Amino acid sequence: MEKPFLMSVEDVFCLQQGRMVMLTGRIERGRVRKGDEVEIVGLGGGATARVADIDASHVRIDEAGADMNVGVLLRGIAADAVERGHVLATPGSISAHACFAADITLLSEEQGGADVVSGDRLRFHTRSAAVWGTVTLHGVDVVPPLHGAEVTVTLEEPVALEEAQPFAFRQRGRAAGSGTVTRLPR
Repeated sequence: MEKPFLMSVEDVFCLQQGRMVMLTGRIERGRVRKGDEVEIVGLGGGATARVADIDASHVRIDEAGADMNVGVLLRGIAADAVERGHVLATPGSISAHACFAADITLLSEEQGGADVVSGDRLRFHTRSAAVWGTVTLHGVDVVPPLHGAEVTVTLEEPVALEEAQPFAFRQRGRAAGSGTVTRLPR
């Protein structure tokens, strides 16, 4: 609860003829209060807004904390400026990145894993964001199923990332493996 507020946006609703936007999702850490300033991070986001209200199961509350599923109502933000995959956070507490280093592990062939080589275009899933990216292998030419490797990932759109953050990836429409962010550019 003492960490900075962070909520992954899972859905966006336009209310009061577009005067308010409700962002729904699960609070990952910290707490948010009515009147707090929050930042929209990732996928080209970057706007800040003040929390007008918080909705928990159709009940208005003044404060919400970690592990709660809530709707955060913002005034003055266009509904098309926010989408699934954005992160709502305490301003300056997290930033968006399009490139990062990671350790990955592939699933077995029976589970959908297939060889990964440098230059493969994969679909990366982190929090509620799903973004295409290209993988560059380090020290090996190919990663077979059930093996791991150190890689650099270059995403097509920046997403909110932190070191030690887990992610999953898909290849050719099938689950292929998972990984952990090891290093972000400074």
